[in-house]
Amino acid sequence: MLNWKVVSFSLGSFIAISFTLCMIWGLFMPEAEQMYPFWEQILPGFKWISWLDFIIGFVGSFIYGIYAGIVYVPIHNFFNKRLSK
Repeated sequence: MLNWKVVSFSLGSFIAISFTLCMIWGLFMPEAEQMYPFWEQILPGFKWISWLDFIIGFVGSFIYGIYAGIVYVPIHNFFNKRLSK
């Protein structure tokens, strides 16, 4: 059985760190190789890039990760309980 807090905060941290690495990547790569158009589509209020936009994107990506954990853990635990007998 998975603990929803551990999984949710792990996923939130993973996505927030990935967001940060994408922003760093975008500062050094040509426009054709940047990820910011993707983040602009999935994170409300995020635009490329100021400190406020970075904070909005970082918090938003962390919240998406927490949401994924909150949804995933009960599904995993349900199937784990039913199918691992």
